[in-house]
Amino acid sequence: MRALVTGANGFTGSHLVKALIDRGHTVVALVRKTSDLSRLEGLPVEFAYGDVTDTDAVKQAMSGIDWVFHVAAYVELGVVDAARMERVNVQGTANVLAAARAAQVQKMLYCSTIGVYGDTQGRVIDETFQRTQKDFSSAYDSTKYKAQQLVDQAVAEGFSVVSVMPSGIFGPDDPHFGPVLQAFRSGKLKVWAGGDRITGIVHVDDLVDLMLLAIEKAPSGAHYIASAGEMTTREMFQIVGEANQLAAPAEMPPPVVRIVGNLLDPIGRVLKWQPPISKERVHYLYDRCVRVDGSKAIRELGWQPRSPEVVIRELASLGA
Repeated sequence: MRALVTGANGFTGSHLVKALIDRGHTVVALVRKTSDLSRLEGLPVEFAYGDVTDTDAVKQAMSGIDWVFHVAAYVELGVVDAARMERVNVQGTANVLAAARAAQVQKMLYCSTIGVYGDTQGRVIDETFQRTQKDFSSAYDSTKYKAQQLVDQAVAEGFSVVSVMPSGIFGPDDPHFGPVLQAFRSGKLKVWAGGDRITGIVHVDDLVDLMLLAIEKAPSGAHYIASAGEMTTREMFQIVGEANQLAAPAEMPPPVVRIVGNLLDPIGRVLKWQPPISKERVHYLYDRCVRVDGSKAIRELGWQPRSPEVVIRELASLGA
């Protein structure tokens, strides 16, 4: 198959590109000319230059494509450019859908997020859950929800799309937890916040496996949660600490974290700076709890993800 991957140079996208190549597929990577392509260095990839917000670039990249993997997204919490996030996550998805339909591609895989389900208030939910949260916890959740609505509408109109909803994505080159783990292993991380926060965990390569299973086997319109299980942040640090003979970071008192977040948030917005803690991040740490069950993919597609414990132990031994 000839597959187009948006966001191909990113964390998940680059792992997907490598897996597609390993399986004998031809990959076209849609990337910006200013993108860091180091993750794709040395790979036999065809590059299509442009942005998902550029309608003409997306149309050109779609020529001769059999499968589309729409992975590109503006992912950030805290101080964000909400207008840009809307353009990338919503309009970008609309552009990809329109171009894919016009090019009559066989099938599309959309990389969504468990955030589309909203705050489940600690209830463990599956793909049948109907969102009850009326507002949105972040611009990211809002834009990804709108994009998912566009995808589901395209399915209703006869276009073949499957959606995968990842939980927390981990791996040896993870740009989110990886730097935290490096700081911890080097003895620089002495305090942390939100140790009781529950996170669904999926290894990036297991997520990619699910994406490939879904585009090969799943019926159009199917949704699959990508989570191998869950773990608290404190449990993650304990596993990493035991492997490296380190004590887990001390827990910052929640009232202090909330005060700091409220103080830094307006400063960050004025200075266009992303503070380490903000009102939105505090909300995610203490007030929002999305818990998911990823067993549907295991039952229906034969997905075999490694357990959260194995994922974290692998990262602890590799020094992600």
